[in-house]
Amino acid sequence: MNKELIEAIGDSHISTSAETPLLPNAFEKSDDEKIKNIEKYFAQIMTELGLDLSDDSLAGTPYRVAKMYVKEMFYGLNPKNRPEISTFSNHYDYKKIIVEQNINIDSACEHHFLPIVGYAHIGYIPGDRVIGLSKINRLVDYYAHRPQVQERLSLQILQDLQNELDTEDVIVMINSKHLCVSTRGIKDKDSFTTTLEYGGCFEEREHRNEFLRLIGDKIL
Repeated sequence: MNKELIEAIGDSHISTSAETPLLPNAFEKSDDEKIKNIEKYFAQIMTELGLDLSDDSLAGTPYRVAKMYVKEMFYGLNPKNRPEISTFSNHYDYKKIIVEQNINIDSACEHHFLPIVGYAHIGYIPGDRVIGLSKINRLVDYYAHRPQVQERLSLQILQDLQNELDTEDVIVMINSKHLCVSTRGIKDKDSFTTTLEYGGCFEEREHRNEFLRLIGDKIL
């Protein structure tokens, strides 16, 4: 893509689906191979910036960054790292809303690789299955740990939970701050972004409002 087109697109969130765009051979290399290659390339970036990698403080930075990308920040790219999701029979026949709120979001925008930080709030109405509450947090963490746009992150969490719970009655709200907004460009320190995705009964305003009342319409 040429520079003129990149500048014209700017920060626009262009995507063809809710799936993270991945190469067909994305997981043919081992994590160790990826770390080794990223270490080499990041050392070149630092050198281009004029940094002296012979300095003790900087010498290990390329390796640390490479390991962080593969093992920590972007571990959610690899499907093998998806957490096991336990669901259970709804023996209590509980039919009202269940909400898990203030789930930490620790992600990175795919346009600048700068942090996205905030909270997710998840609600669902059980059918025949319920999910262990900690599994919701783990699923959010998994999808957050990949280069993201917030809209896609909301959809990925929603669709996975709908599939696991075998119900459309799921709602996902994310409130987050984007450091690509606060540290570059407009440099707006106070703004945040809210996305709301839902299906099933939450298409009805009454059920959405119940969810929003329960979470107190949480903001950062």
